Order: sequence, then structure tokens, then C-alpha cells
Amino acid sequence: MKVLDKPKIDRPREKLARYGTARLSDLELLMAIIGSGNARADVSKIAREVLKILRQKGGDVSYDDLRSVVGLGEAKIPVILASLELARRYLLDSDQPIIDSPEKAVELLADIRDKKQEYFVCLTLDGANRLIAKRVVTIGTLTASLVHPREVFADAIADRAASIIVAHNHPSGCLGASIADKEVTNRLVEAGKLLGITLNDHIIVTKLNYKSLLHAE
Repeated sequence: MKVLDKPKIDRPREKLARYGTARLSDLELLMAIIGSGNARADVSKIAREVLKILRQKGGDVSYDDLRSVVGLGEAKIPVILASLELARRYLLDSDQPIIDSPEKAVELLADIRDKKQEYFVCLTLDGANRLIAKRVVTIGTLTASLVHPREVFADAIADRAASIIVAHNHPSGCLGASIADKEVTNRLVEAGKLLGITLNDHIIVTKLNYKSLLHAE
């Protein structure tokens, strides 16, 4: 889908103005910098090609590298390079981890794996899947009525999160997903769609193992 085909509120620059930079993905941030495409290529296509170069070369992107991108005009190349240089000069790398898989999320859940009660936690993430915060939402038996989307998403909204991962432990040691587990997951998925905050996963952990409800094999 071309950017102009999207509702105005979902376009990168409008989304940035409304929610801030953290809510945008890497691709959307590039689209916001580039601004618009032309007859040769839509801005989303141009941004994807630039992002591919950035991922291949990291910070060592040259003027000539970007000149190879079809549709990227000479006026936009200095803007991208200047943005990268400013980031290098003034921004320190965050020590917060990138959580882009169930395995990486589980590394942050060691504290609830052997709890005697069920702990329901939420990890808020920015547009690059970097951890913003980890919070306990509820303690006790997991039910759809107890874990309300309002409580789960309240901090995510305050964090300007792009997505969340939720998790809870099963003190019994059984990894099987209950009806309540599935109901909670479905409600959070739907609520996230309305709020523009994606539920990346719902993970069940036990003392020795874990199960992803959204990425099951």
C-alpha cells in the first residue's frame, strides 16, 4: 500500500506528530525523513531500500551508497546522512535490550518463573522492539475479567510504546494454555488494534520451560 492510500493519521509524519518518535518503526522513521516519493518510486519503496543499506553497512553509509537507491533524489541524501551523523554525535546507545523473539523475552522473566502465585507482567517496547519498561500488572489467578486491557495498556500508552509483550507464570508447571489464557490473549490483540499498540506475544513460563501463544510452532 502506498503512503497516500493510508488514512492521514497513519502516515509516518502525522503518526510522529501525534505519538512521538518511539512509536514509529525504523521504516516509518526513514519515511518521515524522506517525506515523499516521486514518479520513479513511492516513499515506502525508497525507505525500504535505504533501510536495507543501513542494515548492511551500519553507520558507514556513504553518499554513493544512497545514490544507488532508485527514486532517492540528490536533495534527500544529505538529509539522511546528516541525520545519521547527528545521531552518532549526540545520542548514546541505549543499554536496554531489543526483544524481538520469545527467547529474548523469557530472559527477562526469571523472577516470576518459580512464583507460587500467577504473576502477569507486561513488557513495553519502542518501534525498534527495544525494551522501555517491565511491569507487574496483576498477581493472582489469571482470568479475562481480572486482566483488563485498560490495566495492561495504560502504561504502554504513557510509555508511547509501539508494541507490548505480556507473560504470566504457571505455578503448576503445566504449559497448557487455558481457556482464560486464550480469552485474555484475544482481548488484548483486539484492544491493541484499536489503540495502535501491537501485542507481539503472550508467553507462559514455568520453572523449566516456556510457551508462546502467538508464535507456536
